Amino acid sequence: MSREADRFDESDVRVRAGRGGSRARTKRRPDHTDAVTGMVVTVDRGRWTCVLHGDPAHRVTAMRARELGRTPVVVGDRVGLVGDLSGATDALARIVRVTERSSVLRRTADDTDPYERVVVANAEQLLVVASLADPPPRTGLIDRCLVAAYAGGLKPVLCLTKRDLAAPDRLLERYAALDLPVLLTQPDTPAEVLRQRLAGRLSALVGHSGVGKSTLVNRLVPDAARATAEVSAVGKGRHTSSSAVALPLPGGGWVVDTPGIRSFGLAHVSTDDVVSAFGDLAEAIGDCPRGCRHLGPPADPECALDELAGAPHLRALSVRALLSALSEAG
Repeated sequence: MSREADRFDESDVRVRAGRGGSRARTKRRPDHTDAVTGMVVTVDRGRWTCVLHGDPAHRVTAMRARELGRTPVVVGDRVGLVGDLSGATDALARIVRVTERSSVLRRTADDTDPYERVVVANAEQLLVVASLADPPPRTGLIDRCLVAAYAGGLKPVLCLTKRDLAAPDRLLERYAALDLPVLLTQPDTPAEVLRQRLAGRLSALVGHSGVGKSTLVNRLVPDAARATAEVSAVGKGRHTSSSAVALPLPGGGWVVDTPGIRSFGLAHVSTDDVVSAFGDLAEAIGDCPRGCRHLGPPADPECALDELAGAPHLRALSVRALLSALSEAG
């Protein structure tokens, strides 16, 4: 190197600014210590409605901050918000942080779909709503919802509607051995027991279209204005709620009304998740030989589930159907 070049150092070198301007890029991100905590109550096309300080009347519309990337933000999420928090019509805040979730309800479109859909976050309990008639109860769907609840850290509650149309005895017998609270409702009786169960908690409702889920929500939250379904002659309801929404209960707490579903995929759960959802069956399989997949003969000829009778036997059949469907999907 020449002596002339030795007289220069890096401070003498002019650096040409790039197309993005002369401002130096940095990976440092603001820590947003001033962020205000809120809860997501609705999601609609890239905009999130959040309530601040648990006050249903203080609502702000927010967008997801760029630094969050594609971090999913769903109803029930506790988030950190900055920007315009006035709640004015044209105001727009930013979601800069998503707090770690205490529970999450997931589902897939079917058992072969690898994409998990997060339905609701941080719910304490899941009310599985099923009608006793018109349409008749779908025990397969109930079982799937129970599995998803246990796998996601939610306490399941079975809520049976339309008791005036059919007796609940057979269905109650099926789940009698489980630690599963059961609520019975009908149109002409007060929903006081249900209100007490939901008071002060964040609860999610899930059920097949037409079972009366939105009718329950309208009774609990009179100004919710959620449309109710008209059940067709073949027992298939039509969708009436297009997206999940958290609604404040008059006595405190929140209820999340989710869209009516026709299927509840469990591609995201394991065999152990399915069996452990049913306490009596989880205990029974302790007598199974090593490597048993609990599918029954001919695949598993010595499975302990074969020895069950009565209601446990019926649950074993449901579990085996689930396991078989997941095995074929995998």
